[in-house]
Amino acid sequence: MKRSTIVNLTVVAVFGVFVIISMLAGFETGGRMGKGFLKTLGDMLVILPFAIILIGLFEAWVKRETVEKHLGEDGGWKSYMWVCLLGGMTIGPMLTALPVAQSLLRKGAALSVVLTYIGASTICRIPMTIFEITYLGGQFTLTRYLTAIPLTILSSLLLGRLLKEHIEPQAET
Repeated sequence: MKRSTIVNLTVVAVFGVFVIISMLAGFETGGRMGKGFLKTLGDMLVILPFAIILIGLFEAWVKRETVEKHLGEDGGWKSYMWVCLLGGMTIGPMLTALPVAQSLLRKGAALSVVLTYIGASTICRIPMTIFEITYLGGQFTLTRYLTAIPLTILSSLLLGRLLKEHIEPQAET
């Protein structure tokens, strides 16, 4: 068994023991942590199967050439706009954006574009935008978008250049 697997299992076991002991000892915070974990796990088990199916369809239906053309090294500024739109439509928690990002990398998207997608999937989500406009106003949301999106693209460009030599190109499987 790999060392990382052993460490992960140990962390899960320690957390489980902590929650059980907390519940037996009447420690409310530990019990709430356990209930929160189970609720989050349940929510994820509802969303993840659909996300995995959509990612599988993306893998099967979208050609590598299409991704390279629109999101690759020569995609230009439009590629960043495309991934901001894609990020806004990402469903579920942040966890669902990561497999999509890996799939984009495998299909030939530029690293900086993929990093922008990850950032945009946390910034531009449609339900969050609607909630934000409702409670904080359209001017706040517009200001946040006009600040956050360019900064995300800029940081993605910088990180893409710094990390490009450290990340192996992934072959499509």
